[in-house]
Amino acid sequence: MNGKLVAVSGTDSTLYYQYINTFRRSEHFEPEKALLRAILEDAIHCYRKYQTAQSRAGRDRFHEAETWIMGSGHDWIFSYENVCQLLGLDPMYVRQRLRERKAHPAAQAKQRQRSRRRAA
Repeated sequence: MNGKLVAVSGTDSTLYYQYINTFRRSEHFEPEKALLRAILEDAIHCYRKYQTAQSRAGRDRFHEAETWIMGSGHDWIFSYENVCQLLGLDPMYVRQRLRERKAHPAAQAKQRQRSRRRAA
C-alpha cells in the first residue's frame, strides 16, 4: 500500500492531496451514516412490529413508517430514497422485502421458531 501511495505522490502531488482529502472527508461522514442507519432501522422496526397492531397508537406508528418507506421522492434530505442511497442500499429492494414479509407473517414466525430451536 505504501508503495502505491509513494508512486502516486511521486508523480503528481495534486492527486496525492485529493486522495488524502477524500479519505479525510469519508471519516467525517461516519457519524452521519450512523444517524441515517438509525433512522432507517427505526422505520423498519416500526413497520414490522406494528403492522398487525390493534391499538390506535400502534396503527399510527405503522402508518407513519409505511408512509415514509413507501413514499417516493428526493426532495427532502431525510427522504427514504435519499437515506437508502446514502447508505448504499437499493430502496426498491428493501421495499420489496418488507412487502414480502408483510404478506407472509405466519411463515416468518415459523422460520424464527425453527431458528430458535436450532440455537438452543
